[in-house]
Amino acid sequence: MKTLTVTIPAGAQAMALHTAWPDGDGPFPAIVAIQHAPGVDMFLHAMVERLAQAGYGAAAPDLYHRLDARLDGMQKMKLLKDREVEVDVTATVEWLRAHPVVNRERLGIIGFCMGGRVAYLGAAVNPHFKAAVVYYGGNIMVPWGEGAVAPFARTGEIHCPLLFHFGADDTNPSPADMHRLDAELMRHGKAHEFHVYPNAGHAFMNFTNAERYREAATNSSWPRTLAFLAQHLRP
Repeated sequence: MKTLTVTIPAGAQAMALHTAWPDGDGPFPAIVAIQHAPGVDMFLHAMVERLAQAGYGAAAPDLYHRLDARLDGMQKMKLLKDREVEVDVTATVEWLRAHPVVNRERLGIIGFCMGGRVAYLGAAVNPHFKAAVVYYGGNIMVPWGEGAVAPFARTGEIHCPLLFHFGADDTNPSPADMHRLDAELMRHGKAHEFHVYPNAGHAFMNFTNAERYREAATNSSWPRTLAFLAQHLRP
């Protein structure tokens, strides 16, 4: 496995990507990995590397690259705008599609926390994704930025299967949010799979947060994620 941080253009800005690659020459299916509120940190690095170990190229864009580095993660998250997030995701997709070791027709997206929301949005706005994985994605019903449309309102545009992981004790997304998402996806005929983990709340995968991390939920959800990605992204 190889890891590398590169800088790519995203609109008029420069954006960092943390990437990881399996050994070999490819071509590999590839995953866009979307950060949680703290940013592209130790946890995101670990997730990108796990994907590479499973045989995927993976790239995590720094969605905070336009923002003041002195702000903390929650402050930065509140300043994100969907239109700019779409630019960043699209830039990552196009970089992967042009990469010589990537199978450009086998791309997926995965996100954690706010990244789960972005993965839902990406499944609607980017036609190159063949699979999307949403880990406890909060605020899917909320638009970011003036004039934006919430990802939930774009459910009819989703064009790939989705896998969702929820903590039973989470409040954002809450059980009511989960049922509302399920109903909307069913109404539009979108392929989706939901898993709910007992004794787990928000951010149950985040091993860097001892209060939130839940080993049982993590160990159940990750094999399901890999099986789902393999089903939809392996030739």
